[in-house]
Amino acid sequence: MLDDARFPGWKAGDGGYESYYVKASHPTDPVSIWLRHTVHKRPGHAPLGSLWLTLFDATGAGPWAVKETTVALDAGGGDLIRVGDARFAPGVAVGRAAAVPAAAERREASWELTFTCPEAPLRHLPRAWMYRAPLPRTKLLSPYPDARFEGTVVAGGREVDITGWRGMVGHNWGAQHAERWIWMHGAGFEGDGGAWIDVALGRIKVGGWTTPWVANGVLALGGERLRLGGLGATRTTEVAERADGAAFTLTGRDVTVQGQVGAEPGDFVGWVYADPDGSEHNVVNCSIANMVLTVSRPGRAPATLTLAGSAAYELGMRETDHGVPLQPFGDG
Repeated sequence: MLDDARFPGWKAGDGGYESYYVKASHPTDPVSIWLRHTVHKRPGHAPLGSLWLTLFDATGAGPWAVKETTVALDAGGGDLIRVGDARFAPGVAVGRAAAVPAAAERREASWELTFTCPEAPLRHLPRAWMYRAPLPRTKLLSPYPDARFEGTVVAGGREVDITGWRGMVGHNWGAQHAERWIWMHGAGFEGDGGAWIDVALGRIKVGGWTTPWVANGVLALGGERLRLGGLGATRTTEVAERADGAAFTLTGRDVTVQGQVGAEPGDFVGWVYADPDGSEHNVVNCSIANMVLTVSRPGRAPATLTLAGSAAYELGMRETDHGVPLQPFGDG
């Protein structure tokens, strides 16, 4: 199956990364969780598994986060991935993570989640062969692009009931991260409660040259999936990104989406992501961002969609002067 784990098939000399991730948001309040199960492998080294959990709450003192890394890593038997005591399977995520970062208090979290989705999976890449070919080096899909959740999360001593929350479940893998990337997701817009958007954008380094932004994703509106981006749309893709948000124009066949996404800097979490080649990215993520979209299609009046406090915006970059404090956890 397309969402099966890739890491069990890696050879000793291979490098790669893989991630199964969950973003779930409260239906009315600016509270979200972001949960990741990841694998990182440098060539010639054994793979490492990590569990990452962030609780976002705009009414609190900022995101609360924990990360645990272990060599206890497996898959199979109905599970897509097992990292330590945590397991992630279709429709289920159960586990715990604990760590004592340098010069900080012990952090602990646990979760018991189930999820369903009324939508078919979303393959961001437009052609099936792209998931088998060496290029692009990053593959991504959303097995549950508009998920509904039940269960609880305990983070920093706080128990959060996520029953009725909405979000997504994603899966990505590859030999190398993009040189620069953006990921955006939103669901339950004012103006169309059934609408959702799931888009990834990347800039790829080829020798000494970095490509323009290439977008791949979907806006679901009025029961119709409107595909956005692709190689043919690079000239009409416009992005002005910052650590705390972005303005963008994305196009598809007979559709243009102009939008803004962002949040207060204090609502972002910052992480170090290791690359298989030994380099690093800084990554900032906010899963309680605000989003506004204006959708234009021929012969129709423009539609405006707004989402307060539950959109996701992530920026992966080489810069380290973005101003978002990094969590005290290494990677790789």
